[in-house]
Amino acid sequence: MNTAPEPRPLRVAVYSSKPYDREYLELANREHGHDLRFLESRLTLDTAPLAAGHQAVCVFVNDELSAAVLEALAAEGVRLVALRSSGYNHVDLAAAAKLGITVTRVPDYSPHAVAEHCAGLVLALNRKIHRAYNRVRENNFALSGLLGFDLFGKTVGVVGTGRIGTCFARIMVGFGCRVLAADPMPNEECRGLGVEYVPLEELCARSDIVALHCPLTPRTHHLVDRERLAGFKPGAMLINTSRGALVDTEALIDALKSGRISHLALDVYEEEAGLFFEDRSELLPRDDLFARLLSFPNVLVTGHQGFFTREALAAIGDSVVAALTAFAHGETPQNTVAPPEQPSG
Repeated sequence: MNTAPEPRPLRVAVYSSKPYDREYLELANREHGHDLRFLESRLTLDTAPLAAGHQAVCVFVNDELSAAVLEALAAEGVRLVALRSSGYNHVDLAAAAKLGITVTRVPDYSPHAVAEHCAGLVLALNRKIHRAYNRVRENNFALSGLLGFDLFGKTVGVVGTGRIGTCFARIMVGFGCRVLAADPMPNEECRGLGVEYVPLEELCARSDIVALHCPLTPRTHHLVDRERLAGFKPGAMLINTSRGALVDTEALIDALKSGRISHLALDVYEEEAGLFFEDRSELLPRDDLFARLLSFPNVLVTGHQGFFTREALAAIGDSVVAALTAFAHGETPQNTVAPPEQPSG
């Protein structure tokens, strides 16, 4: 009687890994036995050879997965790219398909994590908690310059009502806000919360607070550009916890200077790849645009930490290891990213 050979655990190069990645991936991998090799290096064309002898790589949002990098990985024997993120705009999917490389993602790590961080940024910006914290540490208890506004009764615009956008909308409804939404595919759950769907232009014109919760695609690149910002309600607050390149940074700085945008919070930045996730406190700033953003007292930036909760890291670990295990069994992992459709004719 013939029996199928036992699937062999995969050798996996885990790029851009931090101690917390190791903790949660090893926890998820306890009963599966994959050989996880943790690398601090970010995946680039120069570091792709570190994956030699590995069947898979596990990568994060700022790793490079261009056609050239994927070709280098394929030459080293890599057949699976397991993303530790939901977004995959940094992956050349057409090149991956051509090379026979499967790409998986983590679509549901914790929408609550990002939505709650977004709500926290709204509160911190509005009530200037970050500035008050620094004042009190210097024995300054004056209230001048810390004036905020009631969230109750304000209009909040949610751009993108997937899982994260829906969670954020629910939180804002709980504060007593009127919530508008813009999305080409309206969400019935949001409608059930009383959310009103309107065109994006109307959302920007009517909203006191605009929160971006949409993916980065060629169509949404610089979705908030100079023209769009000109249509914002004067003095609006803008929050971006999605992808940095949704916003044109130069146009945003001009909108801050003119007062069109009165409050800005970013958890992402379009040039964050060489900046975020590292301690750069001893280095001189090299990004002039980012330095200008940080010079505004009404700007609050966090370093892409919206996803960073225990629950989200555990879910990411479980999803990544499930993809590795399915691939090792010769199955198509559940969260495989479909290659782009080829034009006919």
